[in-house]
Amino acid sequence: MGKVLFWVILIIAVLLIARIVARHNQSLEDNDQPKQAKKRGAPPVEHAENMVRCAHCGIHMPRSEAVLSGGNTWCSAEHAKLGVRQ
Repeated sequence: MGKVLFWVILIIAVLLIARIVARHNQSLEDNDQPKQAKKRGAPPVEHAENMVRCAHCGIHMPRSEAVLSGGNTWCSAEHAKLGVRQ
């Protein structure tokens, strides 16, 4: 009976140690990933751009893509010609 108990305890101890080592290795990998991204020269995050609404159709778009005419913003030159929708 003593030999069986010894082997059961030994197997449980080995499994517990393997689990602890696996968790430790996983945590090291998780901590290393952001550092590697910085080393690879990750592209810088662009700043958010203001969104504007087309006075004709109501679609929202970045200010740099909008057509500015007559104090209003438009999504295209065609909508600028059509004017404000009633």
